[in-house]
Amino acid sequence: MYSSHFEMVYNQITDGVKIKVSRRDDNLILSEIQFQKGALFPEHIHTSDHSGYLLQGKIRIVKDGISSEMVKGDSWCIGKNICHYTEALDDSVVIELFALDGEVLEEHLVSNEFEI
Repeated sequence: MYSSHFEMVYNQITDGVKIKVSRRDDNLILSEIQFQKGALFPEHIHTSDHSGYLLQGKIRIVKDGISSEMVKGDSWCIGKNICHYTEALDDSVVIELFALDGEVLEEHLVSNEFEI
């Protein structure tokens, strides 16, 4: 199944952070998250593993109290049940891939093809 980026919409998560679910099936969620400089995606956990790739910009990810700065081209993996948050140090675009072996955040439950 294919999706056109022209048909997808962004959901506002918090000030300066919006997400677009690009692909969702029974196993994976692929999303794009846009951050404005200075925006904060608050502390949270996922009950599934996920990986990310920084397409543009610079961010700080803090997981379990350990801070890591990421720049364009960097990638990461955060295991399930790891407390983390993200701060945008520059206008940034992140691509994230979630394994659907646990619960997901509400903002990932709506795709442009169907609602869960």
